[in-house]
Amino acid sequence: MSGTGLTEELLTWDGVTTCPHRFGGVEFRWNGKEIGHLHDDRLFDILLPKPERDRRIEEGKAKPHHIFPDSGWVSVYLNDEQDVANAIEIARAKYDQMILRGM
Repeated sequence: MSGTGLTEELLTWDGVTTCPHRFGGVEFRWNGKEIGHLHDDRLFDILLPKPERDRRIEEGKAKPHHIFPDSGWVSVYLNDEQDVANAIEIARAKYDQMILRGM
């Protein structure tokens, strides 16, 4: 499994677009704001509020960011279908919040 399923899902959401990410890979955006980004089709990074970040890590759905482990960023390694489902769940929660806030 890879980020292909993640990419396909995110691009079905209203207003989601892609562009190159500044550190390589593909960035997913809504209304000009980053939802998250995918590196090498195997690693999805997403910025979350600290309480949500901590909860997602505690649930085992994400890991601390691979470079900035003490930040609000989390990393989801896309090794199997469950990892992709976790990445989609986390991205959807962020997307829904972005829409609610009109970001």
